[in-house]
Amino acid sequence: MKRMLLTIAYDGTAYHGWQVQPNGVTVQQTMQDALEKMLGVRPALTGCSRTDAGVHARQFCCHLDCDDAIPEKAFIKGLNGLLPQDIAVLDCRMVAPDFHARYNAHGKTYSYYFFNRSTPDPFYARYSWRMERPLRVTHMNDFCREIVGTHDFAAFSSTGRTVENTVRTVTACSAERRGDMVVLTVTADGFLYNMVRILAGTALAASDGKIQPSAVKAMFETGDRALAGENPRRVPRFPCG
Repeated sequence: MKRMLLTIAYDGTAYHGWQVQPNGVTVQQTMQDALEKMLGVRPALTGCSRTDAGVHARQFCCHLDCDDAIPEKAFIKGLNGLLPQDIAVLDCRMVAPDFHARYNAHGKTYSYYFFNRSTPDPFYARYSWRMERPLRVTHMNDFCREIVGTHDFAAFSSTGRTVENTVRTVTACSAERRGDMVVLTVTADGFLYNMVRILAGTALAASDGKIQPSAVKAMFETGDRALAGENPRRVPRFPCG
């Protein structure tokens, strides 16, 4: 028995997130379907994180145990041949038997894309939230600096979360303009349910002057969801790794 680490990328538009659930098709389920066809058995597949419906991944890690002796390059080619076009295996390698895709992860980075232009672009519509009004990146970064560190992020999570511990450590957060796109990037040891979406909505409120950076302290202290920005659930996001 060997433990294999897979690095995958996926467009999450058609999926109800990563983790298997009874009410919709997920990335994990689709991966397991393909692995079962290739290996003849349905392996357990452990991901580095959960992702919400509509979230996309550039580098998502998962591990499985298998007895198959297929060379790694052939494993990648065979699995990609069985997967739909919106999921791709980028890398495959053997790791130590005690390796865990979730618990051995050093951090997770998400990027949220705001398309900041008065006219739409069909090639960005699926992957960004279009804002017609000018975004003030300096104001967004004033907010970003306030959330770096170890804090209780209960105010930045939806009530549907399933964990009791809402303390997380954000190691980096910044907003950057790239032409018509403004990209909010957050790196942390972990994220709560809808945390990145709500951080993005709060950064937008900071850009509009509706929330001042000084108000972030009260959000951490009270855990009051009403103090933070909106949760833009209708728009997909990019987790980068």
